[in-house]
Amino acid sequence: MKNLTRAGIIAIAATLLITGCSSTTGAAGTAVTNKGGTLTILTPSTKIDLDPAKSQNLAITTLGLIERRLTTWDIRAGRPATVVPDLATTTGTPSDGGKTWTFTLKDGLKFADGSAITSADIKYGVERSFSDELSGGLSYHKSLLVGGADYHGPYSGSALASIETPSPKSIVFHLTGAYGDWPWIASMPAFSPVPQAKDNPATYGQDPVASGPYKVASNKQGTALTLTRNTYWSAKSDTVRVAGPDSVVFRMSQDPSTAAQSLISDAGDTKAAFGAAFLGAAQLAQVNRDPAAKARLATSQAGPLSYLALNTQRGALKNLDVRKALEYAVDKKAYLIASGGAAAGETATTLITPGIAGRQAYDLYPAGADGDVKKAKSLLAKAGQSSGLSLTLLVLNDATSLAKAQAIQQGVQRAGITVTIAPEDENSFYSDATATDANYDLALYSWQPDFPSANSNIQPLFASSEIGDGRNNVARYSNPEVDALIAMATAEVDQKAAQALWAKADKRIMQDAPVVPLSYAKQSFLRGSKVKNFFVASFPAYPNYLTLSLAK
Repeated sequence: MKNLTRAGIIAIAATLLITGCSSTTGAAGTAVTNKGGTLTILTPSTKIDLDPAKSQNLAITTLGLIERRLTTWDIRAGRPATVVPDLATTTGTPSDGGKTWTFTLKDGLKFADGSAITSADIKYGVERSFSDELSGGLSYHKSLLVGGADYHGPYSGSALASIETPSPKSIVFHLTGAYGDWPWIASMPAFSPVPQAKDNPATYGQDPVASGPYKVASNKQGTALTLTRNTYWSAKSDTVRVAGPDSVVFRMSQDPSTAAQSLISDAGDTKAAFGAAFLGAAQLAQVNRDPAAKARLATSQAGPLSYLALNTQRGALKNLDVRKALEYAVDKKAYLIASGGAAAGETATTLITPGIAGRQAYDLYPAGADGDVKKAKSLLAKAGQSSGLSLTLLVLNDATSLAKAQAIQQGVQRAGITVTIAPEDENSFYSDATATDANYDLALYSWQPDFPSANSNIQPLFASSEIGDGRNNVARYSNPEVDALIAMATAEVDQKAAQALWAKADKRIMQDAPVVPLSYAKQSFLRGSKVKNFFVASFPAYPNYLTLSLAK
């Protein structure tokens, strides 16, 4: 999933719906859908890769308009997220104690070229996600499927035997162990069908063969991606996509501040647009001062986790007392103010985020709103660091991130810890933060679960298998006891029992202080006045692209 600044993954406690929708509902539980018009999405992205094997897209955002999966998410305003069938007739039938999952495809499914979608297309789509040529996608399934650890995709002519297709409409997955969250895994991009005969790994992401309501009309990287209707898509087989607009245009390379100004003014074609980037502190304050713009704002409740990752394998940070000192030295109140105040989030103390089933609230380091400098100094002295400590802080090079970093810097300085801020552009930041060799002490990071289970809060960030090689254990944290807890929770099919194990892992990890939880973020998005059915639900903290339509 997903870091807050990228297209990804996510838990929010509840919904704030700011639209004037009719009370009449359609299949997706939203207002009746108007058909027609062009919806414009303003995005800061300079490149949109539509290859499902490389994508970390949420099921309800960009790729969800073009590609269907075995399962998907039913996202409705005011309700918890649920996993529902998409191409399949059910969310999967488990057997062998949860180690085997079987799906049957719906009748009459077709690609945008009119050819039938078969189980072989889904098997091939999953297999190609293992290819070295197609890296960067969500990888949960790779470690779960039997033989996945040694499989490198279909381009050498090999197949993954743990995915069987007994018939054109049936597909069976054999897992290394019981996994109760497999229906959520089957909703991820890699489970989109890909016809092998039309696959070129170098170019497929420019114009994939569509299975959803839209297909690519043009894709000019850095400028605009334009989608038009796929006439072979059938609403009868799709309960979550309403396909309101005739076309959807992603206007790329949009400066978030400029995009916000355009949406506030609500003039011209901006009336039929919304911003894909959540508003920063300054933009949110401006919107809240403008009643007309504020009425077009949708805000999540607190959920996604922002945190300070401590490189547990580097220098003084190998010492637990030094890490605990940072837990007390950080000024979370100042950090939240730099983020935009109460409108932007709430102070965090746990790793499992609000809105995730089984979460237990606790605070192992009760430092007060602005920290406990005395306690921090005593811990540093205990660790032999009373003469001072110098650390580097890796951070994104944007105004909001730099303000947050300065709040961290000034807070820990009170305890004698000197922090040097190292700002980097987005590509360099994520490359360096997730590299196998780490040259930073601290990193300002954020995370939204890829699906609403504590699994997605814990495993990607704290399993020792997730260190380096583009993975997200940025704290470089490794503890065999925690790895064992993660393995037990992952294998547990009983959801209540699994939730108890995840909660235990949460607290055990924080006993080692590999990160300082900073805030559970609130995310706000702004729409033009013609965009209808615009909301941010309890999960995820993003608008649901699949249910939008335009006023006549």
